[in-house]
Amino acid sequence: MESRHLRYALALAEHQHFGRAAAALGIAQPPLSQQIAALERELGARLFDRTARGVFPTAAGEAFLARARRALAEMSAAVSDAGRAARGETGRLRLGFIGSALLELLPSVLGAFVRDRPEVRLGLQEMSTRRSTAALLAGELDIAIGRGAPRGAGAEELVSVTVGRDHLVAVVGAAHPFAGQRGVSVEQLRGQHLIIAPADEEPVVAAWLTTLLGEGSEAPARAGGFTEARDVHTIIGLASCGVGVGLGPACLRVAARPDTRVCEVSPRVELPELVMSFRAQDRSPVLAAFLDTTRERCPGVSERLERGLGARR
Repeated sequence: MESRHLRYALALAEHQHFGRAAAALGIAQPPLSQQIAALERELGARLFDRTARGVFPTAAGEAFLARARRALAEMSAAVSDAGRAARGETGRLRLGFIGSALLELLPSVLGAFVRDRPEVRLGLQEMSTRRSTAALLAGELDIAIGRGAPRGAGAEELVSVTVGRDHLVAVVGAAHPFAGQRGVSVEQLRGQHLIIAPADEEPVVAAWLTTLLGEGSEAPARAGGFTEARDVHTIIGLASCGVGVGLGPACLRVAARPDTRVCEVSPRVELPELVMSFRAQDRSPVLAAFLDTTRERCPGVSERLERGLGARR
């Protein structure tokens, strides 16, 4: 028995005439009669009564037709579902990201992806660069967005693409001496209590800050000291409390509070790039769809993605 036999039986039940059913199916009448007869022999039951008034389902035919309708509907749904999955319209995407990615990158990329593919199940986790890289290598994430390219064992298995660049700014409470200044110098920062990302979670940023501020007696741990904060919102909140000077990407201006002031750091200091990473061997259609959305929303990413993928082929 094949799906066409189900269609033939349903067409005959609808039109109640072999000739009209054959015309609707686009086949000749004799083959239709032969196929229905063969189906009845296979089932060992008469499905239709042939009368002068027309062709009508028997009790066995009615039972068969009810299941046939559902079977064809399921087959059609299976074809549709397979196509949608292959296009990345259904499935699951697990994304780990640092908090600052929510300020500029993700509202554009993730917002468009959700609108275009509302049936994709999203697993979203804010996490440090180090944790998201480990989770990506362990197969617990599909995409990781962090500061700086992943390092260490297993990093060679990943494709990493720059999706954003930013520079350093300082954020202070409205009562801080820096609040009335448009900018602060690196030299001024060396004597301040700083609010920075934890070294064990953002090693690239921490190493960069150590280089910038110096490792001698004027390093933050020996001068003004420092407080660790895991995301830009905490950095801003602590700065507003007067704890110290928060250091973060310029995009934090989007989340700045009325009781804080943001100062440019002079000379201008570029931060480690915002990097999106994924496993080179991942062939998930949902991942491919997310990368397509990223290409559309982030200028220059398409070429960098092709270079990164080409290097892994």
